[in-house]
Amino acid sequence: MDSGVQAIVIGAGIGGLATAVRLRSQGYEVKVYEANAYPGGKLSQFDLQGYRFDAGPSLFTLPEEVDALFELTGKNPRDYYSYETLDPITRYFFPDGTRLDAFADPARFAEEVEKKTGESQDRILSLLSKSRELYDITHHVFLERSLHKLDTYLRKETLQSILQLHKLDAFRSMNRANTQFFQDPRVVQLFNRYATYNGSNPYEAPATLNIIPHLEFNKGAYFPVGGIYQITDSVYRLAQDIGIEFYFGTPVDRVVVENGQAVGIAVGGQIHHAEVVVSNVDIVPTYRKLLRDQEAPEQTLNQPRSSSALIFYWGMKKEFPELDVHNIFFTEDYQAEFAHIWEKKNLYHDPTVYIHISSKKHAADAPAGGENWFTMINVPHDAGQDWDQMIETARISILKKVSKMLGKEIQPYIEVEHILEPRTIQSRTGSFLGALYGNSSNNRFAAFLRHPNFSRKIKNLYFCGGSVHPGGGIPLCLLSARIVGDLVNQQHPVQA
Repeated sequence: MDSGVQAIVIGAGIGGLATAVRLRSQGYEVKVYEANAYPGGKLSQFDLQGYRFDAGPSLFTLPEEVDALFELTGKNPRDYYSYETLDPITRYFFPDGTRLDAFADPARFAEEVEKKTGESQDRILSLLSKSRELYDITHHVFLERSLHKLDTYLRKETLQSILQLHKLDAFRSMNRANTQFFQDPRVVQLFNRYATYNGSNPYEAPATLNIIPHLEFNKGAYFPVGGIYQITDSVYRLAQDIGIEFYFGTPVDRVVVENGQAVGIAVGGQIHHAEVVVSNVDIVPTYRKLLRDQEAPEQTLNQPRSSSALIFYWGMKKEFPELDVHNIFFTEDYQAEFAHIWEKKNLYHDPTVYIHISSKKHAADAPAGGENWFTMINVPHDAGQDWDQMIETARISILKKVSKMLGKEIQPYIEVEHILEPRTIQSRTGSFLGALYGNSSNNRFAAFLRHPNFSRKIKNLYFCGGSVHPGGGIPLCLLSARIVGDLVNQQHPVQA
């Protein structure tokens, strides 16, 4: 496999790990430089007094994109990690006392929705069918290839998609589409929630985002055995096994550019040369720091940022049988909550609360008789707010809300606590202003406004991860790696 041709990846987030594996499978000698002492970026883990927590993403879809990395290198993915189908996927709690399970089987889910809300089963299945159609139209163009290369638009699949662009429903908001489709406001709220999967506002984001339920219900939602960090761990072990070199605790100073071409990186006063350089760092600090002596695409960098998260990691010395792996406690006024996040840049007094409990599936994640609660609310990115005060207020609101909806006080059972918020998200992961998904997707043209996976002005320089095309979240980061791998293979093929 060794060719002597060097590739450097800056950042060991899941996008960087996946890109490194793809480049290695193409014959490059690959080195990965990571500022943190561990791989994974947002997709990391930590232990706290006997409780294990997945630090960031918690839902696993499109496992085939992870499996593909192993298959590219001739490895069996099941030798590295395994996963099981989640059923139910999510348990929903509504303010009026309704509790609804989103079962993995769409027909059973539709039956549950009709039983609990009166919304027609046919309408639910019709929405999921429409979601599948959106995916079939768009994934060849918007998810799997660069939007910024002419040859993308000359392919047969792209031309077929272009003929169906009128079906993308890009001129209505997600909420407007769902309100006009469903009669029950609880069902509208349930499907509006999918805008948060990429840090967007359902009252502004285009209805095209109704593609997201397809990934969860039609394609399937899964739980990696041992927790979501097993995705990072398995790909990292694969990378080591195929000869990729890692340098942790090694922040990169800058990308070295000569005569309009990336020729390597500067680290600690030394230059490390490479024929290909890939940045898995958020696109804003990539330009502001790593490419500070180069002209930056200001229009792209100044796009509105996505939302962020406030997470309380709670070690609970009690089991709650009424909860499942994924749980949502909805606010009574969803629109008011999003107005606070997006317009007022603060927190609503009655936030929607998400609680992920991996110990429901992997008992070793908590001491016997306890549970590990990943308790999260959506918040604005950092705009200079008084976060200390906001965190204190949010904690009180969350405890009050969840206790009321469960019918029992939960605070007495909190044994340990750790907090992650926009400021620490930025400092630990490099996400500019703590925005989890880079630019927001509230604009109908957002897909085209994201930075491409390559530099238009600097040869041999590429970009992967959640802040560039096609977007944030595990599946899209893996797809960004696929796009970079394809671009590099087209422009710099290596004979191993």
